[in-house]
Amino acid sequence: METLNYIINDIEPFDVSTQIKDVQNVFNQLTYSHVPVEKDGHYIGCVSENDAYCFDNKKLLSDFQYALEPFHVLEDTNWLDILEAFALNNSNIMPVLGAENNYLGYYELGDIMSLFNNTPFLNETGGIIVVEKGIQEYSFSEICQIVETNGTRIFGLFISNIENDNVQVTVKVGHTAMNSIVQTFRRYNYNVISHHEEDKFLEDLKERSEYLDKYLNI
Repeated sequence: METLNYIINDIEPFDVSTQIKDVQNVFNQLTYSHVPVEKDGHYIGCVSENDAYCFDNKKLLSDFQYALEPFHVLEDTNWLDILEAFALNNSNIMPVLGAENNYLGYYELGDIMSLFNNTPFLNETGGIIVVEKGIQEYSFSEICQIVETNGTRIFGLFISNIENDNVQVTVKVGHTAMNSIVQTFRRYNYNVISHHEEDKFLEDLKERSEYLDKYLNI
């Protein structure tokens, strides 16, 4: 996906010679978690809002250069890697550097999230299946094969949780053959975490449980 059109240039980076009180005043007017900082015309990192309010406002940014966070992405960085960079750095602004590490501007988190919202994973009509299996036992190719051999399209999948050597994978599929897909996952020893109205297996268990309760109450 094209991301360069989302680069914003309405905020000039602070120079390291900027007084902290001026940085604080800018943060008072913005909703950003960070603002980029330059030295001799080159990007050197971001100052966070939290840090800016903790610094002595009579000093300069250069006095706290050690606290700058050097995160950034390049102009050719994939949008998924950009989204990951936002998450890893707990920021809602992401500086963008050119081929020679020159500062080009920044991305806003909301703009990059909108790219994800426009993917088939979110905007195509379908169903969500969450399955779980041992971290050494699952494979994306097997999951895709299970879905596609049941005659259903797959719109996307991702690892949504890892815990105690088990991996949970969230899969977006077409609406058809949901029960067949769920049963096939079970035959391949996947634990189906999500609940589905079409799941005949759970219906059978419920009927057997109700029958057993009636038998025991006779």
